[in-house]
Amino acid sequence: MATAPDPILPANITENSELDRNAIERLSKTGLPHRLTACVLEDADLSRLMLEGWILEDCNVKQAKFTGAKLSGTVWKSCKGGLADFTGCDLSESRIEGCDFNNSNFRGATLTGAEIVRSKLTGANLSEAKTLNLTFTETRLADARLPGLSFRKARLNGLDFQMADLKKCDFRDAIFQDCSLRDANLVDCRFDGADLRGADLGGIRLLNAKQFKGATISRDQAGQLLAELGLKVR
Repeated sequence: MATAPDPILPANITENSELDRNAIERLSKTGLPHRLTACVLEDADLSRLMLEGWILEDCNVKQAKFTGAKLSGTVWKSCKGGLADFTGCDLSESRIEGCDFNNSNFRGATLTGAEIVRSKLTGANLSEAKTLNLTFTETRLADARLPGLSFRKARLNGLDFQMADLKKCDFRDAIFQDCSLRDANLVDCRFDGADLRGADLGGIRLLNAKQFKGATISRDQAGQLLAELGLKVR
């Protein structure tokens, strides 16, 4: 009886390759989503390319330029993308999982319906991004710029906002679990109805406590705030 042949990888899979703009353009001309595994695109200029539905796994996209690119429905898994530039690109309905995008630029990007899970976005810039239904889970956002983002009614799990710029963010009715707001910029934030008992509020001055009006905090957190006045809660 004849042995079945080994399965042939689909033509839209590329592995362990160093790719530049010309190579990506050639792959995109098939009109089909492509899967890149362990590929190197460091410093590549991929601006304005149409790569909807592509999957990038274990890829190096450090300092790559995706300005204005069409990346809706893409999946990014375990990628390294420090200083990558996603300015003005379309990442709607995309998923970023286990990636390192420290100091990356998402300014003005469309992140509608996107999911960011177990990733590092320390120092990332999401200013002016379109973020309707954007969700973060177990993600480091320390020192990131997130002004004006809405987290209303969200369940925030494992998010590190330490020293982040959260000016004018909407946290109304949000539930914090294992999160940090330590030393974050909370100017003009809204916390009405929020449950902050699962958040580290270290570094928050009593002067800013009025911003938490309508929110729920723990006895220990109240003690931290009152300690600013030299008072002790027993």
